[in-house]
Amino acid sequence: MIKRVVAAVIFSPTGKILICQRTPDQRFPLQWEFPGGKIEPGEEPREALRRELREELGIGAEIGEKIASIKHRYESRSASDKPTGVELHVFAVRKTTGKLQNRIFADIRWVERHELAGYEFLAADKELIHRLASGR
Repeated sequence: MIKRVVAAVIFSPTGKILICQRTPDQRFPLQWEFPGGKIEPGEEPREALRRELREELGIGAEIGEKIASIKHRYESRSASDKPTGVELHVFAVRKTTGKLQNRIFADIRWVERHELAGYEFLAADKELIHRLASGR
C-alpha cells in the first residue's frame, strides 16, 4: 500500500526551519519530521498541506514551491505489520498567518539548517535533511 503524503519545510524570517517530534504512541516514536500528513481522496497536495498545517499547528500558510518528491518504503517491524510505501510531496512555506500552536506533537523546534543532521528524522526525510543541511 502506498500512502500519499505532504510535508512543509517552514522557514522563519531568519532562515530557521521548523521541525516536529512524533509522540511516543505513534509509529516511529519520538522521531522528527516536517509538519504535514495524508492527502485525502480528491484533495490536491497543496490543499492537503494547508489543511494539515491548520490542524497540527493552527496556522494558515502560503504554500510555495515544491522542493522534493520522495518515494520510500518502510519495512515491516513484525509479522503483523505490513510494509508501507510513502509518496511524499514536500513544499516550502515562507509565509504563515496566525499564532503557531503545538496541537499534536511531542515537541516542535526552530533549528538552523546545519543542526538538522543532529536530530533523528524519519527515514523518508533523510535525503532531504542532507540537502537542506548542505544549503541546497
